[in-house]
Amino acid sequence: MWIEHVFLGFLGLVCGLSVASGSFAIAVKLGIIPQMANKSGTAKHIMTYENVVILGGISGNLFSVFPDIRFPAGHVLLGLFGLSAGIFVGCMAVALAEIINAYPILFRRLKLKMGLAWFVAVIAFGKMCGCLFYFMRGYASGA
Repeated sequence: MWIEHVFLGFLGLVCGLSVASGSFAIAVKLGIIPQMANKSGTAKHIMTYENVVILGGISGNLFSVFPDIRFPAGHVLLGLFGLSAGIFVGCMAVALAEIINAYPILFRRLKLKMGLAWFVAVIAFGKMCGCLFYFMRGYASGA
């Protein structure tokens, strides 16, 4: 009986590591962290950024695998985490779209020459509203 638990734990660890390494490989290949540091003018803190991303990945995995772990941080830190996670996902989506040149092709086909910043802001606002609606309605309820 205990050998099954050890085997399942090992299998879960190996599968989780493979998925996490794939996610981090995409982030590294897209160059999200160096690009964001360069654009924000904080390239001297690149090691701090990389360490925080690794720490976030590890802690996210631990909290998802062991849901009984409680982290008494309060609503303020929960909001900060939500904001940080949203910014990360948004940066990942924009970096992926930039790499595959999705937006320039879309703008060229729609013949947009002015208001590109507004167009991107409206897309981001719509994504934010969709996420808020999804989480306020309860993602676990299947609604």
